[in-house]
Amino acid sequence: MEPRKPSRATAWLLPDLALALALFTLIYAVVFYRAPEQLFRDSDSGWHIRTGERILRDWSVPRVDPYSFSRPGRDWYAWEWAADAAMGGAHRVSGLGGVGLLYLAAIGVCSWLWVRLHWACGANFWIVCLLAPPMLTAAQLHWLARPHVLGWVWLLVSLLLLERGRLHWGWAIGLAAVWANTHGSFFLLPVVCALYAAGWRVIGAAVLGTFCNPYGWALHAHLARYLGDNELLSRIAEFQSFNFHVDGAWQIAAIVLTGMAGFVCALACGQWSRAAVLLLFCAMGLRSARGLPVLALAGLPLAGGAITSALTQWTYWPVRGRQAMAYGDRLRALDVSQRGWVLGLVCVVLAALAVLGSKPGFPPSEFPVAAVEHLTDGGNLLAPDKYGGFLIYRFNGARRVYFDGRSDYYGAEFLKEYVALIELRTGWEQTMKKYGFTQALLPARFSLIPALEKEGWKPLYSDATSVLLERNF
Repeated sequence: MEPRKPSRATAWLLPDLALALALFTLIYAVVFYRAPEQLFRDSDSGWHIRTGERILRDWSVPRVDPYSFSRPGRDWYAWEWAADAAMGGAHRVSGLGGVGLLYLAAIGVCSWLWVRLHWACGANFWIVCLLAPPMLTAAQLHWLARPHVLGWVWLLVSLLLLERGRLHWGWAIGLAAVWANTHGSFFLLPVVCALYAAGWRVIGAAVLGTFCNPYGWALHAHLARYLGDNELLSRIAEFQSFNFHVDGAWQIAAIVLTGMAGFVCALACGQWSRAAVLLLFCAMGLRSARGLPVLALAGLPLAGGAITSALTQWTYWPVRGRQAMAYGDRLRALDVSQRGWVLGLVCVVLAALAVLGSKPGFPPSEFPVAAVEHLTDGGNLLAPDKYGGFLIYRFNGARRVYFDGRSDYYGAEFLKEYVALIELRTGWEQTMKKYGFTQALLPARFSLIPALEKEGWKPLYSDATSVLLERNF
């Protein structure tokens, strides 16, 4: 049975698979994922926005920390400054809704590129459809208004160009320069270029382009120290391995197994570059939860292409299986004729109106949105790193924080001191005196709250999310 070819008018109304998945991703993110709130469930978005506004105001990249009273005036690498500036510009135009739209667009582009990369790798239509749901499951683990989403875009673009043999040295140096100023994962570009044996000119250009940043080689040294500091990274949740015992973890396990199957199939078909890249992405996914979206977005298309090649060459593949694969190939040929930009434009406009018409912001169930209204002026506020970025955003950087999500700035020793404080380990009282805290804004049920009340601290406000206390002596 042959798939029915659509008329010219229908072709412009019906999207191809890439656009259909991108539109579905937008609709799912807005309606079911509740993107206007969930994109801001990580408070780091707050300091990224304020840093971007500072960059646009001063037309310079900050080099000294402007936010902390616990480590004031020290050298700081704002190594995602271009993404920060984009966030700051979007916030100037439309507030948090504008920032949300910026990242929703990037997430939709990732889905579009994901399908395109599948086609470049020669994946079958049915395999792409089969892998789309687990990809979305893994990617949404880190659907956040943070620069790493832009890093996903650059990685997918790089792999697409490499698979098509179109990454020449000019593209490589430009892509590396843009990537190095938006996210710290820029080191992946020279690595994948080398694994694809792209040639010394391309690899050299990919390396050279990463030095086109305001900090030069010092940025590379800083990131090397940061990513090599196991004592620090072992205390940061998002750098830990994924917990495969939680509900729904089978989909994440399926992604890892598919990546490994793709690695085996690539080896069997002599696709050495794909095998090497898949091995890298599988290792990243097992090593850190942050690597799982990378494996899902960048690894599954390579695995899909390798598995398709292996099934095509497998002599024991049943007749019905070969017929199904052939039908999938014909659907892929038909998919090329689809345009669907009319429907796509309508869906994008509706998604934008839905976001801007809602109340985007940091979720009150996770952040002290109400409690901050009861803060008094002045003094040093004790608040966890989870609240730091939100406080920087809420007070536009005017009220300095004790700790926020810039773990590379604070370092391992500070983090150990912080953990000892919130877990009431030996010496926590000395830490309280060291920083001269006058108020404390803590998540409800923190064990530190009754300890402070026992020491004479007075509760000023409390709700289901957080508790505000003031030193009463």
